[in-house]
Amino acid sequence: MKKRVVVGLSGGVDSSVAAYLLKEQGYEVIGLFMKNWHDDSVTISNECPWLEDSNDALMVAEKLGIPFQTVDLSEQYKEKIVDYMFKEYENGRTPNPDVLCNREIKFDVFMKIALSLGADYVATGHYCRKDEEVITKEDGTQETVYKLLAGVDPNKDQSYFLCQLSQEQLAKALFPVGELLKPEVREIAAKMNLITADKKDSQGLCFIGKVRLPEFLQQQLQRKDGLIYEVPKNSPIYVKSEETPSNLEEALQSEAKSIVYTPEMGKKVGEHFGAHFFTIGQRKGLNVGGTAEPLFIIGTDVKENIIYTGQGSDHPGLFHKALFVKESEIHWIREDLALQEGETMSILARIRYRQPLQKATLHKMKDGMYVRFDEPQSAITEGQFVSWHIEDELIGSGVISKL
Repeated sequence: MKKRVVVGLSGGVDSSVAAYLLKEQGYEVIGLFMKNWHDDSVTISNECPWLEDSNDALMVAEKLGIPFQTVDLSEQYKEKIVDYMFKEYENGRTPNPDVLCNREIKFDVFMKIALSLGADYVATGHYCRKDEEVITKEDGTQETVYKLLAGVDPNKDQSYFLCQLSQEQLAKALFPVGELLKPEVREIAAKMNLITADKKDSQGLCFIGKVRLPEFLQQQLQRKDGLIYEVPKNSPIYVKSEETPSNLEEALQSEAKSIVYTPEMGKKVGEHFGAHFFTIGQRKGLNVGGTAEPLFIIGTDVKENIIYTGQGSDHPGLFHKALFVKESEIHWIREDLALQEGETMSILARIRYRQPLQKATLHKMKDGMYVRFDEPQSAITEGQFVSWHIEDELIGSGVISKL
């Protein structure tokens, strides 16, 4: 009997080709489109309107001869993703809705719908791969562990967006385009005369499309005028203390700790419309001119509604050697590799999508995990996810916390 796969058809080329490949491999394929958003007022309408995507998904399903339906998940999306985003921005953190959308919507709510339709698997158009291995546990019993691997296309690897998946979710997931390069995917779509063959990649929020983020956030978060300060590169705040930390944890805390800026450290250079609309490392949207080098945000104070900036991408306020993840926000895809208190592990890590993997060491402490990089990292941002890898396998992740 054929195995049944429900494909999340998004109306894009990647999920279209994923559905085609699965059909070719002999699966019984069903296409499902997730409608996650109703409000077009903040969407740049000609970029990624859900209606056009839904129609494209339908036409692909018809072309492939597979059943198709739309499921409305907008209520769950609002509750699990949008409300969370507003709350995080309000608290001065910068969330990653795409990572959450995969954990909470595609591989949870959507997956449960798929399984209720008798599906054996759920498939998406993500550029990543899955592998499995049978391991022997300490008690001598064996179990299958599922591995999340980078996509073959180095320019499109999307494993980072799946860094919060569990073993249970991975067990039921398929990623048919993970072994292909993007041009190969487009080639297959063109050969099959799929309407999505030349369609641009969608950008912006997962399943909402490209939005004007400030307008989107202003639906819930009030505009609040405040001041922008510039802190010079040679400020005494960046002079390292000569005190030697008494232990490893103190050293890690010192390297991960955020600088607490005050207006006295800099000079006023402009005004903004709400510190909670801005994020560390941001360069655009400040509307401050007349500086020798571009201004980058090095700190935001949502309580006092102040933004602190520094000139140039090499400003010392942008760099940290380590970051911290709270105990409650550590997530292991490979639970069999989880560190115990006091243990360390050499890994590769990234703090944002598309960032090249960086050499680092995990240090598990009582209250959480430190990720210490070999080289200082720019714009480590509270609320974003750090993922950790062994070679091309993503083994865990966590939410970056402020110290």
